Amino acid sequence: MMTALPDQAALSEEDGRYLRLAIDLSRVARERGNRPFGAAIVSAEGEILAQAWNSNIESGDCTAHAEVSAIRAASPHHSRETLARATLYSSGEPCVMCAGAIFWSNIGRVVFGIDAERLRVFRGERPEQRDAELSCRDVFASSPHPIECIGPALLAEASAPHEGFWKR
Repeated sequence: MMTALPDQAALSEEDGRYLRLAIDLSRVARERGNRPFGAAIVSAEGEILAQAWNSNIESGDCTAHAEVSAIRAASPHHSRETLARATLYSSGEPCVMCAGAIFWSNIGRVVFGIDAERLRVFRGERPEQRDAELSCRDVFASSPHPIECIGPALLAEASAPHEGFWKR
């Protein structure tokens, strides 16, 4: 189990701005009928390389998580070296699949909003979604390249798109 960090976990002003972008994208996902998750990949120079929201419902693709979709959009256009210096901002803690995609993409830093344990409070006990016990940090620890991971952060803001969504 992951130990939760304080709400404002070591966020710079820049980190806060891009994490809020990911949270805004999670609202877009919800408005479009998808699960409320968003992600943005930002270069070391502050250029947005890709952004995406979860589109499982509208696409019918069970792998269309925000992080995976952002990586799919960025990786054909940016080198692994560029991605190694980039940060992926995610409205929620990356699931195991997304953490694996981050690992394989060579992205070197992740900042996320709501963590899997707190997300479970919104989702409830759903036997088909028992990934909450698995932390993205476990996947990142297996990486041959370092992946810095900051989160949870901006919890109230990152939690808001989930309010009332999972119980419907």
